[in-house]
Amino acid sequence: MVNRNLIRNLEDDFLASEFANIFPDDNVIDELDETIAQETTYDVNKIVSGRVLRVEDDFVLVDVGFKSEGLIPRNEWEEDEEAPQVGQEIQVLIEELEDESGRGDEMTQMITLSKRKAQKILDWQEMMDNVQEGQVVTGTVTRKIKGGLLVDIGVNVFLPASQVDIRRPHDIGDYIGRVVQCEVLKIDEARRNIVVSRRSLIEKQREEDREHLLSELEEGQVRKGIVKNIADFG
Repeated sequence: MVNRNLIRNLEDDFLASEFANIFPDDNVIDELDETIAQETTYDVNKIVSGRVLRVEDDFVLVDVGFKSEGLIPRNEWEEDEEAPQVGQEIQVLIEELEDESGRGDEMTQMITLSKRKAQKILDWQEMMDNVQEGQVVTGTVTRKIKGGLLVDIGVNVFLPASQVDIRRPHDIGDYIGRVVQCEVLKIDEARRNIVVSRRSLIEKQREEDREHLLSELEEGQVRKGIVKNIADFG
């Protein structure tokens, strides 16, 4: 008569022995599970952490934990910005994944990275956490564009020409380099666009000054003033 329990025990012992030969160290399984859990997915347009491996005149080689290293154009570091250092940890955006023939073969994949675009996205996300419509912000006018000005408040925001002052200046380009205060009129998260107004703050301040003055005026007071306009009576 066949002893099936004995056969089952022998099979279990055999499997245990084979498994031990493959994984002689009990910690291997734990390490494998941990590696899988910590594995980073590498998708285009995703921001990941990287470590600078090499700095050349034209590019910076960065390790992001992928099968191959990624490249960042050296000119993404501004002249007045601290130069990249070997071993430095930076945030980068994955722009492109492709092999040497451009087929996207994972075995020989190269990565094109961007530090500048990653920083812009991170700055925008931080701005969304701290800025709301109606809030007053301070920034520097950086340049003149079609329809208005760009103001740097941590990210570039749009100041329409009609919102620069109560009366539109002859040349809004004169504001370039000036530090201005503006009110946030509109935030478009989808387009990553913020519209601000300097005019609205000036109008509010004038209204407050007017109300304050009216509250102090009394009959018989003598006040100094400036003639602003001369018109026909009536």
